[in-house]
Amino acid sequence: MADRLLDDVGTLLRDTAADVVLPLFRRLDVADVAEKAPGDLVTVADQRAEERISAELRRLLPGSLVVGEEAVADDPSLLRHLRDGGDVWLVDPVDGTANFAAGRRPFALMVALLTDGEPAASWVLDPMAGLLAVARAGDGTRLDGKPVRAGGDVPPDLLRGTAMTRFLPAATRDRVAAGGGRIGELLPGQHCAGREYLDLLTGDQQFVLFWRTLPWDHAPGVLLVREAGGVARRFDGTEYHPAGDDRGLLVAADERTWHEVRDALLGD
Repeated sequence: MADRLLDDVGTLLRDTAADVVLPLFRRLDVADVAEKAPGDLVTVADQRAEERISAELRRLLPGSLVVGEEAVADDPSLLRHLRDGGDVWLVDPVDGTANFAAGRRPFALMVALLTDGEPAASWVLDPMAGLLAVARAGDGTRLDGKPVRAGGDVPPDLLRGTAMTRFLPAATRDRVAAGGGRIGELLPGQHCAGREYLDLLTGDQQFVLFWRTLPWDHAPGVLLVREAGGVARRFDGTEYHPAGDDRGLLVAADERTWHEVRDALLGD
């Protein structure tokens, strides 16, 4: 993959944020927000941003397919393309839609490129912070253009991270709550997966635990973290793949942290 494509997609996300998303932040009318399903919001910003991003991605990489969050809401069969050969884009036009609709930060724009079913590149932009992370498989992760490594050898009693407990099964939620005292600080979550992944890169947290793992929410961030030296696995230790439909994901800044957090929060 050429550096030009990495730069062009980053520019596309910045331009879409500036031209489409941010002008609507805290300016949505009641008619601009709807429910795709109970509790699952979509706004005109999501729709317009996905249309623009999708069209431009197809232009940048002729012959590629786009699987966008809002398109899948209309046609779930699009998910079959995640195992296809060739180039397939995953697009989350506004990650953290509930925050955005309520006029709160954070929210993010996210894209991942799969080539022959495997993650090849990813981009996550927090437009309010002006922070862009980009990864290419085998070539590391850059945060605002500078190489970044996750980790930092943080001892267990100082580990800080998020557990998204809302959707966890009751028994798992109870184990996580009970285990929180074995690590430094357990945070409630920001309702924006993209920002959680960025905070792993910046060192603001060392782990994050999810239950729901929709591919546009996690494929971009997982590649960022892995290419920065981190780990992303299912609770049973299976490696995460965007085409998988399992629940539960623990992402950590390094191998040691993954095992320490898993033992503390999910151990029997």
